[in-house]
Amino acid sequence: MIRRHELSDAEWDFVRPLLPVSLRGRKRLDDRRVLNGIGWKFRTGTAWRDVPGRYGPWATLHTRFRRWAADGTFDRMLRAAQAKADAAGDIEWLVSVDSTIVRAHQHAAGARKGGSATRPSDGPEAV
Repeated sequence: MIRRHELSDAEWDFVRPLLPVSLRGRKRLDDRRVLNGIGWKFRTGTAWRDVPGRYGPWATLHTRFRRWAADGTFDRMLRAAQAKADAAGDIEWLVSVDSTIVRAHQHAAGARKGGSATRPSDGPEAV
């Protein structure tokens, strides 16, 4: 049974080839189940230990998330999804740049209170 916000068959068919394949070690927990659990965790904002058991052990989800984040799996997924949406004309690439200026507080401007104008040789500073 597919629950709300879990990967549909079409989404899974798109994501599956982008996931790394492990041929060593013992049988792994199903990647679709793990990915649904990772999505559930970030959608709800809960702790890893509070992810429902239907997605597998929380430690497995956390380990797989860290591994996929470190090896660029999520970056590949994002690039592939963007390329697919761009090819379909679903992305508007127009960017607006805001030129708002944020001024520092007067006390952050670097003036010294009653001391010398020079600092000991700490090297250059920036605000």
